[in-house]
Amino acid sequence: MIDHISVAVRDLDAAAHFYQAVLGAIGYQKLVVRPRTIGFGKSYPEFWLNLRASLAPIDADSGAHAALRVRTSELVDAFHAAAVAAGGRCDGAPGLRPQHGEGYYAAFIRDLDGNRVEAVTFLKGQL
Repeated sequence: MIDHISVAVRDLDAAAHFYQAVLGAIGYQKLVVRPRTIGFGKSYPEFWLNLRASLAPIDADSGAHAALRVRTSELVDAFHAAAVAAGGRCDGAPGLRPQHGEGYYAAFIRDLDGNRVEAVTFLKGQL
């Protein structure tokens, strides 16, 4: 079982602003703020941003990939909309992904540093 994940970012303040909007759409909040790291979660920090100011720009084939499970397709949609509105790039619009399993409904975004983040839920009987 995974307890938490960390992603590297070049600008901690910009990333925190971005993720406050994106993760806020699925019920996360900023729980820990330190000089070089910020932790988001629901009851404890599960998603960490770590400052790496010298990080080279990430291309489409590199960077972290984190998938966050949510309860409903509406939350997947809200996650995607919030990410795009906050300056993230769409890397896969919300929708069913039968190649990943029955009822797999997800959206993929790229954050300001190129990390790929996904929100996913599993729908019953949707294929």
